[in-house]
Amino acid sequence: MKEKRERGFAAFLRRKNVVFSMKRYGIDALGAMAQGLFASLLIGTIISTLGEQAGIQVLVDIGGYAKEVTGPAMAVSIGYALQCPPLVLFSLIAVGQAANALGGAGGPLAVYVITIVAAELGKLVSKETKIDILVTPCVTIISGALLSMWFAPAIGAAANEVGGAIMWATDLQPFFMGVLVSVIVGIVLTLPISSAAICAALGLTGLAGGAAVAGCCAQMIGFAVMSFKENRWGGLVAQGLGTSMLQMGNIVRNPRIWLPPTLASAVTGPLATCLFKMQMNGAAVASGMGTCGFVGQIGVYTGWISDIEAGVKTGITAFDWLGMALICFVLPAILTLLFAVPMRKRGWIKENDLKLDL
Repeated sequence: MKEKRERGFAAFLRRKNVVFSMKRYGIDALGAMAQGLFASLLIGTIISTLGEQAGIQVLVDIGGYAKEVTGPAMAVSIGYALQCPPLVLFSLIAVGQAANALGGAGGPLAVYVITIVAAELGKLVSKETKIDILVTPCVTIISGALLSMWFAPAIGAAANEVGGAIMWATDLQPFFMGVLVSVIVGIVLTLPISSAAICAALGLTGLAGGAAVAGCCAQMIGFAVMSFKENRWGGLVAQGLGTSMLQMGNIVRNPRIWLPPTLASAVTGPLATCLFKMQMNGAAVASGMGTCGFVGQIGVYTGWISDIEAGVKTGITAFDWLGMALICFVLPAILTLLFAVPMRKRGWIKENDLKLDL
């Protein structure tokens, strides 16, 4: 009887499209959350900065409106990835607002965790009653709001503490942590996981954010340049301004192709933290974007502007621009090639190992 009930419940979950899997929650939902962040907080910050620099108040206002809906944008993006029915999806707007507001600095992580639970609960009751238009939104919103009240502050505080510890350690040991943060965040960027969402969830800014930018740029520019022979200009743009995740299939077939850009990130990370003191004081989500649409570089620039307005920085220097150019573009390309050439000669990287189906 127990086995029969278990089979029945499993069938019910399948019917409701509730799938407990690492791909669904750790890849699809996390990646979607990053897009929600990009379409609200990040793009709002960019538009506001453009408005402030150009003296156009309407752009400042528009950017402010975009930033104000960060929580709802993340929640709806996650719900979309979880394939929520319309009533559940739209109800998540309120859940995202509650979780982000109550999560404080760690709001993105609170939104991620709580939205997943509320979305799955909403899916379970969706279209199960004749008053679905009342039941589904009520279950989704009430469960999400209550979870936000009970757990969002703790989740946000925990994420803030972890991010704060990483940033504190980077300030204390810029060389060691520069290597560590750059390599790890760069690897995460190439994996089918969202480095942008992770950086946002941890609130990774400051020197640690600069190291994260360095690691992401090393992967994207590194793979773009290293595979130019196979993929030409299309591959250069797709990886250099898009994502190095495109190489994941090739990495599975030959993991050695991952070494050159990863080694490059181990060099550029500490150079960013120790020599150029490159910091990400813009939106934390930009720390995990690298050269994707130049979002990482725009984030560093907006951080400079914020620091100047706060009186922390006197102005943008030629050394700042040189550091950004070297860390984000020049050194990743040169270092990756220096590491890749001898590997090709040894036969560790063979012709077409980096070929993309573009």
